Amino acid sequence: MTVAPESPAITPPSLLATLPGHWYTAPGVFRREQEHLFEAMWFCAVRGADLDRPGAFRTVRVGRESVLITRNRRGEARAFLNVCRHRGARLCTEESGTVRRSLQCPYHAWTYDLDGRLTAAPNLSKMPDVDRVERGLIPVRLREWLGYVWVCLAEEPPSFEETVIGAVAERLGDTDSVERYGVAGLALGRRISYDVEANWKLIVENFMECYHCATIHPELTEVLPEFADGLAAQYFVGHGAEFAEEAQGFTVDGSEGFDRFAGIADEQDRRYYAITVRPQVFLNLVPDHVIMHRMFPLAPDRTLVECDWLYAPEVVASDRDLSKSVELFHRVNTQDFDACERTQPAMDSRAYRDGGVLVPSEHHIGAFHRWVTDHVPTPEAEECP
Repeated sequence: MTVAPESPAITPPSLLATLPGHWYTAPGVFRREQEHLFEAMWFCAVRGADLDRPGAFRTVRVGRESVLITRNRRGEARAFLNVCRHRGARLCTEESGTVRRSLQCPYHAWTYDLDGRLTAAPNLSKMPDVDRVERGLIPVRLREWLGYVWVCLAEEPPSFEETVIGAVAERLGDTDSVERYGVAGLALGRRISYDVEANWKLIVENFMECYHCATIHPELTEVLPEFADGLAAQYFVGHGAEFAEEAQGFTVDGSEGFDRFAGIADEQDRRYYAITVRPQVFLNLVPDHVIMHRMFPLAPDRTLVECDWLYAPEVVASDRDLSKSVELFHRVNTQDFDACERTQPAMDSRAYRDGGVLVPSEHHIGAFHRWVTDHVPTPEAEECP
């Protein structure tokens, strides 16, 4: 006999309702998120230094599209839909690589220069009426900031200054605070990719709160003791969590890190700042390195997270041991993603049909939920079990 779930009780003021479970599992919801969030907003795609020469390219999944990002002969970043204009074949099938002067479709050899213009094709000279610019690759809007290439598939992109730079300024109180870290000039010390079997929103929610920190992050709370009290630093504008008195650096054992960045202010020293840039970026600032997470949602229950550890170029060039600083946040990532993967199966449970609750230290996550529902339309009588 199937027992019907009890009617949800009235939520007391201390608790706020979360999104219902189907928002984390339903293919239709995920499809609309791809369309109205990842394909409509600025998406942090690649690190600029990964495109280290003309012809270097990377292909990136943005919503439902494959986007090809490269540098032209002048060294300028360019982005295109990764689709040949002839019969729709995938132009570049590899995740990354380098071409000499052009991009050639492996199907019928239609060839494009690094600015996307059609330059050659079998028998093209016999078709003088073909406009080589009009039949070129479909361009994608692009900006470079903090050393990363951001793209937007929308025909009329939202303001980059308001939605991306503005998100960082809103968290820190101004834009000067992040510029002092000189992120664009840092060097990649380590990159780790995590294939997380969880919905992207669970990962965002986890990053935004520290109610769980005392439970699953022993190493982090040793370095940042205020996190043991469940306080979320992102909730307070301009606030950075202070290092423990005995911690010499932001490392897995609290040992000494590296020289602090020359540009940061004294009040930023020995502090950790976490910033969420919706829909898919986490920026973590400490005095001697920066950690950048980029999420690539692949399915309702699968998200690829690419995490970069960035240091002063001279630190990376000197071959100094980065392991203790990398290990701290690698453990945090693993602990967080394990928690998200433990949560994902319950999103399909009748126990979570109406969602869960947020305690007061998590109430700011409600603003993220409202942002999602404001941007993602919900057709009536769809998705709910």
